[in-house]
Amino acid sequence: MTTTYEAAPARRSQPRGIPQTVRHDLLRLATAGSVDDGKSTLVGRLLHDTKSVLADQLDAVERVSRERGLDTTDLALLTDGLRAEREQGITIDVAYRYFSTATRSYVLADTPGHVEYTRNMVTGASTAELALILVDARHGVVEQTRRHLAVTGLLGVRHVALAVNKMDLVDWDEERFDAIVAEFARHATRFGIHDVAAVPVSALFGDNVVDRSPRAPWYSGPTLLEHLESVPVGTDPSTQPLRLPVQYVVRPRTAEHPDYRGYAGRLASGVVRPGDEVVVLPSGRRTSVAGIDRARPDGSLEPLQVAFAPQSVTLRLVDDVDVARGDLVAAADEPGLLTRSLSGTVAVLSERPVRRRDRVLLRVGTRTVRALVEDVVDQLDIASMEHRTAPDGLGLNAIGRVRLRLAEDVPVDDYRTLRRTGAFLLIDEADGATLAAGMADAPDRSAGEGI
Repeated sequence: MTTTYEAAPARRSQPRGIPQTVRHDLLRLATAGSVDDGKSTLVGRLLHDTKSVLADQLDAVERVSRERGLDTTDLALLTDGLRAEREQGITIDVAYRYFSTATRSYVLADTPGHVEYTRNMVTGASTAELALILVDARHGVVEQTRRHLAVTGLLGVRHVALAVNKMDLVDWDEERFDAIVAEFARHATRFGIHDVAAVPVSALFGDNVVDRSPRAPWYSGPTLLEHLESVPVGTDPSTQPLRLPVQYVVRPRTAEHPDYRGYAGRLASGVVRPGDEVVVLPSGRRTSVAGIDRARPDGSLEPLQVAFAPQSVTLRLVDDVDVARGDLVAAADEPGLLTRSLSGTVAVLSERPVRRRDRVLLRVGTRTVRALVEDVVDQLDIASMEHRTAPDGLGLNAIGRVRLRLAEDVPVDDYRTLRRTGAFLLIDEADGATLAAGMADAPDRSAGEGI
């Protein structure tokens, strides 16, 4: 019987012209699960069984486990350092865990499972390539599972791993596992998620987490770690248009570099080489790349013949054009769109609601402009999976759609196409607090000018 409803694709080949020696195999993933699904135990098991725990840490966990009268080591103690904060009602942030295998390195964003911390999952999943979602085999898919799927889909996370945990408590019932996978698949499809692999596990005993378990002879798929090892990492930069949000204008004016002028930033997408034609937005000035520099550890500059996302570089341009922080250097043949009207989905991160007619600041990349919330279009009801009106605005942890009017032209991409230049933040004008994280729809061409 099939235990995954879409197989993990093979790893992508190396982008043309990019040396493999400068590519690092790194997978960023975010965990999500309802309360008591066993997420802390699963993360602890991954750390323990991949030999990513220091000896003194493991000794301390074993000692505490014995003091509590437990027969086995409670690996959840490896990741539950924030539990006391939860009990005291202190705001919980995302905890990042790091581990590695012979194949690749991992950055794991461990997000809280409580519904009131949905905003923290938004933070953790915003840079993730894979979401690891836990479901308790006894309870199946619950409302919080649907909420996690909604956030995962809206953020455009490409891969999902479903860990059906505590299978030992349902006697490794294959039919129970298949029913959970089928229901999860139905909800995932509604949010545009199609790459999902499901694994039956018992985090407490380590079954199918790192090592294969004999308790589920009916399961022939990979262990959880084997799946993480095979998931494609990164996006081929050569398939995306160039985007460089300018962070800093470099003018050293030293005796060695009296006329040097460069534009520094982190490549959000694409590949760039000397001679490439580019356009600077929002001015629309066209020019070409004279050279590319990367800073060495000693502060000197290393010239490059090719640079690709997500490298941090400095571009030198052929023409003396006006470029400042907040501008965007883009491919001349695929520059995107300038617009003063923006629609998108937002997840509210602040206690202050987002309401119609609110005056806010909008940040896209390194550019910040004044904006007006023209309309709160609707709110997603997680329980019914329907969009409903939101007459009082969007409160903390709410997910909904808004329409914005901007004070200036802003270059923006469809989030589904380019995550980094299609993502935006809404910021409180008064105190600079982040109100919401947003994902832009395809820009409204009637409200702006194409280049």
